[in-house]
Amino acid sequence: MLDKALTGSKTYWGWIVFLLAIIGAGFLFYLQQFATGLGVTGMSRDVSWGFYISQFTFLVGVAASGVMVVLPYYLHNYKAFGKITILGEFLAIPAVIMCMLFIFVDMGQPLRVLNVLLHPTPNSVMFYDMMVLSGYLFLNLLVGWTVLHAEKKGIAPPKWVKPFVYLSIAWAPSIHTVTAFLYAGLPGRHFWLSAIMAARFLASAFASGPALLILLCLIVRKFTRFDPGKEAIQALGKIVTYFMITNVFFLGLEFFTAFYSGIPGHAHPFVYLYAGLEGYNKLVPLMWLSSILAVAALILLVFPQLRKNESILAVASICVFFSLWIDKGFGLIVGGFVPNPFERITEYWPTVPEATISLAVWAVGALILTVLYKVAVSIKEDTGGDAIH
Repeated sequence: MLDKALTGSKTYWGWIVFLLAIIGAGFLFYLQQFATGLGVTGMSRDVSWGFYISQFTFLVGVAASGVMVVLPYYLHNYKAFGKITILGEFLAIPAVIMCMLFIFVDMGQPLRVLNVLLHPTPNSVMFYDMMVLSGYLFLNLLVGWTVLHAEKKGIAPPKWVKPFVYLSIAWAPSIHTVTAFLYAGLPGRHFWLSAIMAARFLASAFASGPALLILLCLIVRKFTRFDPGKEAIQALGKIVTYFMITNVFFLGLEFFTAFYSGIPGHAHPFVYLYAGLEGYNKLVPLMWLSSILAVAALILLVFPQLRKNESILAVASICVFFSLWIDKGFGLIVGGFVPNPFERITEYWPTVPEATISLAVWAVGALILTVLYKVAVSIKEDTGGDAIH
C-alpha cells in the first residue's frame, strides 16, 4: 500500500520537499549539539527540562487522543466515525514517534537511550513511560494497517484484530497518565505536585488532539476527493468543547489551591507565569496569549449555532490547539522549574539551535503523517470511504 505515497500532485511533492528541507536544517544543528553538548540549548542547571521535554509532553497527549474516535466507533458502533477512525490512529503514530525523537535529542548523547533497555529499572516511572509509548505505537501500527488493508480488499477486518483494538482503547489513557506521574511524583516541584495532574493532562489531550484532527479532516476534504463527513467533524467539535471546558475548570482548581492555601511554593510559579516575579517576566505575554485563545475558543465552541459553522469551528480548533500548546507545551514545564527549590529564578528561553531541532522533529512527524494519510486517503477514495465494521 505504500506505493500510493509515491504518486501525487506538485503541491504534494512541494510539501514533501519543504519538510525535508526543515529536517535537513534541524539535523545540521543537531550535529552541532552532538559535538558540543546540550550547552547550545537554553537549558541550565536550574531548568534541566526545556523545549524538547515540553514538546514531548504535549505530543503524548496528541497521541492519546486517538482513542476519542476509536472508542465511539468500536465500543458504541458510532458509524459517523467509521471514515475517520483510521485518521485518528494514523495521527497517533507520528505523534508517538515525535515523542521518542524529542526524548532522543534531549538525552544529548544518543547511546544514553540504550540505558533504558540495557539497564531497565522497574522502580522508575521513565521505564514505564518507555513501555507504554512503545506499546501504543505498536498497537496503532498493527490495528490501523490491518484494518486499512482489509478495507482495500473490501472485506471485514480479521477477528483477531478486535482484542488489539480494545487493548489500544485501554492503553491510550495510560500513556498520558504515566507521563503525568513523571511530574506529579517529584516532591521538590510544588507546581507539579498535584493530585489532578493526570486528569489535567487527559483533559488537555482530549481537547488538543481532536482539535488537530478536525483541522486535518478539513485539510483532507479540501485537497482530496475524500470527505470525512460533516457529522464526524461536528461530533469532534463537541468532544473538543467538553474537554476544553474541563481543562479550564481544572486549571481554575489549581489557581484556587495555590492562592487560597497561601503556600508560597504553590503560588510563585503561577505568579511568575502570569504576572512576573521579582522583575522576571519572560513568559507572561505567552501565558496571557494562551488564556486569551482559550477564552476565544470557548466562546466559539459553547454556542452550537457558531460551532456548526465549519469555518468558525476551524478557527476555534486553532485557538484550542495553540492555547494548549503554549500552556502545556511550554508554561507547564518551565513553570515547574521557576523558581527553583531555593527560591532563585533562572529564566529559560529556547535557543535557535534548540528551536530548529524541535521544528525538524515536528517536520519528521508531519512527513510521516503525510505519507500515512496519503495511503489512507487514496484507499478511501478508491473504496468510497466507508469502513467495513
